[in-house]
Amino acid sequence: MKPARLRADVLAGLTTSFALVPECIAFALVAHLNPLMGLYGAFIICTLTALFGGRPGMISGAAGSMAVVIVALVVQHGVQYLLATVLLGGVVMILFGVLRLGKLVRLVPYPVMLGFVNGLAIVIALAQLEHFKQGDHWLSGAPLYLMIGLVALTMLVVYVLPKLTRAVPPALVAILGVGLLVYLLGLPTRTLGDMAHIAGGLPELALPSVPWNLETLQIIAPYAVLMAMVGLLETLLTLNLTDEITESRGFPDRECVALGAANMVSGLCGGMGGCAMIGQTVINLSSNGRGRLSGVVAGVMILLFVLFLSPLIERIPLAALVGVMFVVAQQTFAWASLRVLHKVPVSDVLAIIAVTVVTVFTDLAMAVLFGIVIAAVNFAWQHARELYADSYEDGEGGKRYQVHGTLFFASVTPFLNQFDAAGDPAKVTLDCQHLSFVDYSAIAALKTLRERYAKAGKQLRVVHLSERCKKLLKRAGEQH
Repeated sequence: MKPARLRADVLAGLTTSFALVPECIAFALVAHLNPLMGLYGAFIICTLTALFGGRPGMISGAAGSMAVVIVALVVQHGVQYLLATVLLGGVVMILFGVLRLGKLVRLVPYPVMLGFVNGLAIVIALAQLEHFKQGDHWLSGAPLYLMIGLVALTMLVVYVLPKLTRAVPPALVAILGVGLLVYLLGLPTRTLGDMAHIAGGLPELALPSVPWNLETLQIIAPYAVLMAMVGLLETLLTLNLTDEITESRGFPDRECVALGAANMVSGLCGGMGGCAMIGQTVINLSSNGRGRLSGVVAGVMILLFVLFLSPLIERIPLAALVGVMFVVAQQTFAWASLRVLHKVPVSDVLAIIAVTVVTVFTDLAMAVLFGIVIAAVNFAWQHARELYADSYEDGEGGKRYQVHGTLFFASVTPFLNQFDAAGDPAKVTLDCQHLSFVDYSAIAALKTLRERYAKAGKQLRVVHLSERCKKLLKRAGEQH
């Protein structure tokens, strides 16, 4: 590796580690867990996916989307059941990758991808507002003005520094610079240590302390599958985004297997489950982190923070981290999607807005599913409308219909409406040279058409069926 590339990855990883710590602590607290569980999970998952995953430059850790999923499990059954769930969720992820199902992410349309990015950008920004509270009350007076001022200063450094030099990541300079300023001037602002104390030892390897029986499996299996699906979905969408930013290609199936293995190790070592984190990935990429080393450095630094550097890390002002994350939210949001809203079809606009809103108010899995349904319904509607037929006399006293389009569940009615069984002559030919049969509804439609002509005492002949259509009809027991 070239020295310049090595240096860039190390600095990017260091910058990303600072942004990972408060997020992982916050997500652990959301899930009613010890903050060290979030940090252990981040260390293990970030390091292992960076080493063995299919997308260098992408950062994984203890993600909020997965933390929300397991809150009810932790409250009802306790931490040990969570660790067993993380273990089982990792197995599901590995199976997903081994079965090469990562390609299913191709079914996610681009408008849904834009909605996902925009929704997560808004979620990232809204999550930072919690740091403007002291307990359950919003900051006010001098503490609020100081917080706003430090956040603004951090954002200013991140925006301005790249215009002066690209030798160091601007986010790293902003965090360390604002931290030093607060320390030297003795400014009374909240620090990372006010969220939680992060000093601890090495994670210990141990099986979760739960009864290993069918009853336990019935408790953890639904949570494990849901956690795995949410984690895989966020990871694969973030992988696509990373591919676009870096103009290179990742390997989704390999990433799924590595993520599953990392989650299993995390569960065995007392850590939370995790997946790709879009905010930290954007920080890493914008800091010029492109190789596996950047993710390894970010993960290992978190462990070093826990073991040796907690007194220093706990002095970092929350305002500096909030400022960086606000910039990340701004850079993550696909502003171009707002400029094209009046240029793209209404269905795509609806998908972008719906996925954005649902991501903010519910969860990512529901949002993406909602967007895919919108896109699928629109696709079916458009293809159903495109079916049409040309009809003409064949010169032998008969009539010929030449149908163009795709025959499937949504186009059955338009297809049948093209024919006039009562008014047609005794011999009718259906030319399927330009017609594709897709599903059983298409076969049923052809059967219905034959029955209509037979009932009218007329003969329907079907010609120019494709080999695929013949196989479909043969499998369904229909003669052609």
